[in-house]
Amino acid sequence: MKARSALLGGLAGACALTLAHEILRRIDEDAPRMDLLGMDALSKSISTALNDKISLQQFFNITMAGDIISNTLYYSLAGAGNRSKSAVIGTLMGAAAGVGAVVLPKPLGLIEEASNRTNKTKIFT
Repeated sequence: MKARSALLGGLAGACALTLAHEILRRIDEDAPRMDLLGMDALSKSISTALNDKISLQQFFNITMAGDIISNTLYYSLAGAGNRSKSAVIGTLMGAAAGVGAVVLPKPLGLIEEASNRTNKTKIFT
């Protein structure tokens, strides 16, 4: 698959995933809070001086933009190889990302509850 097509597919997947998480968190209290996990990671990676100058809404917007960009690049890898296997590869990559989102927050010093608060939260992640 050509790079442009792979990136467009990655963007579609990233937008669908982010939209699903945002809708789900508004209708189910056990939904994963990937927005909070991303904001926690962002706050720990920028300087304290800059942290104090950013509003909560700006912080959220920066986090969502970073989420879309990183997920676009990640999921575009599924379409970079054999086109006939891209759906299987994308599914496996999605499962791996979900497992990582549940398992990695604790060792990275991030808020675990955002992705593994309950068994239902883990499954949704």
